[in-house]
Amino acid sequence: VSSGQDIQGTSVVANLPVLMRQNPAETLRRVVPKIREVLHVAGVEMQLTAAVSFLTVLQEESVSIHTYSHSFLHIILQNLEHRDAGVSNAWLETLLAVIEALPKETVRHEILNPLVSKAQISQTLQSRLISCKIMGKLANKFEVHIIKREILPLVKSLCQDVEYEVRTCMCRQLEHIAQGIGTELTKTVVLPELVELARDEGSSVRLAAFETLVNLLDMFDADDRSQTVLPLVKSFCEKSFKADESILVSLSFHLGKLCNGLYGIFTPEQHLRFLEFYKKLSTLGLQQENGHNDNQLQLQTLEQEKKYISVRKNCAYNFPAMIVFVDPKNFHLELYSIFFCLCHDPEVPVRYTMAISFYEVAKLLNSGVYAIHKELVTLLQDESLEVLDALVGHLPEILELMTNGGENNGSESKLLSIPDLIPALTTAEQRAAASLKWRTHEKLLQKYACLPNIISSDQIYYRFLHRMLTIILTNNVLPVQKAAARTLCVYLRYNRKQEQRHEVIQKLIEQLGQGKSYWNRLRFLDTCEFIMELFSKSFFCKYFFLPLLELTHDPVANVRMKLCYLLPKVKSTLKIPADKHLLQQLELCIRKLLCQEKDKDVLTIVKKTVLELDRMEMSVDAFQKKFYENDILDQEKERQEHLLLEMEQLEKEKQQNEGRSTNINDKMFEKKRRDSKTSSVLTKSITLTVPGSSSGTSVGKEDKKSKLVRSQSFNTQALHPKYSNIDKCPNKSSATGYTSSVSGMGKSCLLSFADDSFRPHSTGNSGNAAFPSTSSRNLFNSADQKNSGNKDSQSRKMSM
Repeated sequence: VSSGQDIQGTSVVANLPVLMRQNPAETLRRVVPKIREVLHVAGVEMQLTAAVSFLTVLQEESVSIHTYSHSFLHIILQNLEHRDAGVSNAWLETLLAVIEALPKETVRHEILNPLVSKAQISQTLQSRLISCKIMGKLANKFEVHIIKREILPLVKSLCQDVEYEVRTCMCRQLEHIAQGIGTELTKTVVLPELVELARDEGSSVRLAAFETLVNLLDMFDADDRSQTVLPLVKSFCEKSFKADESILVSLSFHLGKLCNGLYGIFTPEQHLRFLEFYKKLSTLGLQQENGHNDNQLQLQTLEQEKKYISVRKNCAYNFPAMIVFVDPKNFHLELYSIFFCLCHDPEVPVRYTMAISFYEVAKLLNSGVYAIHKELVTLLQDESLEVLDALVGHLPEILELMTNGGENNGSESKLLSIPDLIPALTTAEQRAAASLKWRTHEKLLQKYACLPNIISSDQIYYRFLHRMLTIILTNNVLPVQKAAARTLCVYLRYNRKQEQRHEVIQKLIEQLGQGKSYWNRLRFLDTCEFIMELFSKSFFCKYFFLPLLELTHDPVANVRMKLCYLLPKVKSTLKIPADKHLLQQLELCIRKLLCQEKDKDVLTIVKKTVLELDRMEMSVDAFQKKFYENDILDQEKERQEHLLLEMEQLEKEKQQNEGRSTNINDKMFEKKRRDSKTSSVLTKSITLTVPGSSSGTSVGKEDKKSKLVRSQSFNTQALHPKYSNIDKCPNKSSATGYTSSVSGMGKSCLLSFADDSFRPHSTGNSGNAAFPSTSSRNLFNSADQKNSGNKDSQSRKMSM
């Protein structure tokens, strides 16, 4: 420090926090006094470094606050009014942080008392500006009576300072002072000062007054808002377009907060006026008013254009607040046109802000979220990747709201949203892949893992799943490949067709696990890690365990090394005794690695892995306390996988049943058309003979009772297919059917078989009985269903 070389002095000052940690007493005695001597003649770099170091010492609490104030506070106060503005601000920031930690008495004697003289009009402009900022900090340090007696007089004096910079600075500190003195004093002292400053000749002062008013809205009561604040705000809005464009950007930024803060005191006319004002700001600079000629358009400066872009960006930022202001029910009528304009704005910052706030808008609209579906598609296809990146942040939540957004959003609108969304999503991914912004591409692929909740399994399979596999195989960026691999595993997890799942698994094993490039084989190991995370242990062991172990013979050392790191996770997927043969295969591969491995690095990792594997405890098929939570999770995953298989089986059966029923109906229709004359004659003869005999009436009653019992049995319990012929005679389970006469049963059966007019009815009932309900199907395996189907067809032929 004493050498006079700035670079050496700066180095010592930069290392001051380290010296304070190692030996605080000697540093305070020998080093700090030297730094104090040198600082007043030191250069800018050393001054800035000292300000940061002093703040670091305070934050690390290397010494007590009393010792700190004794050793460092005077140095900070001495350099506070440095001629360089940057250095002065750095020391001021340090001082404001120190004020927070210092005791009240020290602050009062060392800072507040000298502040009275520093804030006088006779002092320099820099000194008065520093005094303004210090007073804003002191307002939260002392009690109200001290602030009222010692600080508020200085505040009033600085609010009326001759320099507009001082008035502006003090005006911005009034917010902190109001929080320190409470509501009553704010109303009597701060509000009058703000009203006066709002009419100031300086535009920056008026702007500061307006922003402070908006930030203090919560502290004013309804009378102050309606009688004082609202007239001021109205005058700001009127002047902003005419003479004072400097306030326009700030007004557009605070408009949402302002409208909702004054919502309770607006008349319907004022409500409409502020809404129209917002709409005007939202399209500012896009449409020129009538009467503007070409010369006037050319005079529009670049600075004005930037200002208009900032205004529209602020309107986009405030759009969710304006939805609350007009009520989401009135969105389509009042704000949709503005929403459309902002989403299609020619400037990227405006569209970027809309993309960020899109999720908030969707949440507010709730059941009416489908109204903004087209804008979602537009932003997904935006030419700027910044916009896409902003939208993707909440894409899963947005898509979830789009497809399930509220009670009024029926299945029809959900189906309508999908055809537009899928091309937009694929286009967005392709554009991100074609760019150099791989982080956006990675983020997009990660968020696309939500698609199983949004669209069907087939749509994912044909439009997204193979694309993920292509990215893993062809992309050159590792994070992108990993993101695609994980999303692919999620798609595989929720795929509902076993044939498609087997195809994807086969491709993963052949194209990645057995791929020619070692890079692909490394990605296969990553994919296996994701499989273990997302799927059950049994699934991994069934499909990926042995293909993974084959890589122990890989010719590339990096592949074998990565596999060795993965082996403990692989072993944790095994259950004893069911997977005993797989455990033997694992042990065999490890032995081979220990015996045959020639690469030193791989061999070192193999030895470490062997020790780790030896320490591992194997989970067994029965539940254990140690692995209880993991076993429960794994059991849930396995249950969901079985459920997918069952759902697929049910869908196949449903399709077969529908096809079979349509074929039967077609044959019956053809038969009826061919034998219509015969059936009509036969029906007439039967209707004439039945009423004449007593046995016929008993048969009719018995048939009605049997049908009633049969219909109840269909509703209360599921029927196995082999009992499908129950309709060819009365239900034997009912007491009524069982006690009926044998002759009556015979006649009823003969009638049901002889008359063509009864055939469709009986065939329909037998058809319904032949196909059990969904709940009953889950009880039988596919082999039972095939056998029962054969028995059913045989019984139906016999009945015919």
